[in-house]
Parts: sequence; structure tokens; C-alpha cells
Amino acid sequence: MTQATVSTWYGDISESLFASLQAIRLVICDVDGVFSDGRIYLGNDGEELKSFHTRDGFGVKALLANNVQVAVVTGRRSAIVEQRMQALGVKDIFQGTTEKLAVYQKLAEKYQLKDSAIASIGDDVPDVVMIQRAGVGVAPQDAHPWVQQQADYVTSMSGGFGAVRELSDLILLSQGHLQLQGGVSL
Repeated sequence: MTQATVSTWYGDISESLFASLQAIRLVICDVDGVFSDGRIYLGNDGEELKSFHTRDGFGVKALLANNVQVAVVTGRRSAIVEQRMQALGVKDIFQGTTEKLAVYQKLAEKYQLKDSAIASIGDDVPDVVMIQRAGVGVAPQDAHPWVQQQADYVTSMSGGFGAVRELSDLILLSQGHLQLQGGVSL
């Protein structure tokens, strides 16, 4: 028996996934390998550089504008991450986190959400606890293969190259809020 699908810009997704996306009120994201390509550039003087895609930033702003909260939970600490996420309007920024499930639970309690209202996107083994717990668990196209197997959805875009925007678009499409209009690159 063939499963019913919904056509999107990113390809067909199952109707059951589309229905699950309609309930999402919070998106919890890892950073390295999700918002960035996972590479860390270190300068001779110890400065750390990362690259973030403007499309992902636009997706975060669109989610926030449509009452879907966004949080980041990452194992590393970086002033760059703090600066970028604050610029996007993300208020829940957890860095240096080794117990990601505890932060997930704290966020669920803060926003009084059941797992079915939470999506989580991550690319490596430490993210699996959140991916498995969330109502919609997501892995970027270039995530570790085992992590992809644990996810409900694997993006067509790689981490740092629009994976967050893809998830954002799918959530907003499912909720009837995806709008194509002029704006600024964020």
C-alpha cells in the first residue's frame, strides 16, 4: 500500500509527517552541523570563525514571527553563536551543554509543551536524545548516517546550507503561514 504524500519544494513528504508539523510550537536546534557546516576555523591568534547561511536566519525569523519558538542547544561555547542567535531574536540559547535531554525537558516545561509540539534538528550522536524525544525529529542531509536513521525527516539541504530554512518552510507550509513576499536577507 502506498503512503499518501504532500508535495513540497523539497520533495514529497508523508501526510502523517505533514500533520505532525502542524502541531509544532518549538524548534530546538543544534548549532555545529545544523546552522553551520560543522567546520570550525581557528585563526593564529585563537579566534574562532563559523559561517551561517542567511536563508537559515530568514527561516528562524519567519518561525518567530508566526509564534513558533526557536532554541539552540549546543555542546560548544562560542561568542559567535551567542551574537548570531541574539541577532535573529532567539532567546533560548544553551551552550556548553552535555545533557541535551535535560535542556529539552526544561524548554518543554517553560513553554508548557508536549513532545508532539516540539521539533528537534541535529547532526550527530549527542543530538539523538532530542531527535528521538521530539514529535518531529530531523537530521540534515549530511548528518551522521545513524542520526539520519533515528530522524523522522532528513532534509534535502546540508547543515549550514539551508537545512534549518527547509524545516522552517515545511512547518510554516503545514500551518498555512508560508508566505512568499519581499523582505530583507537576515
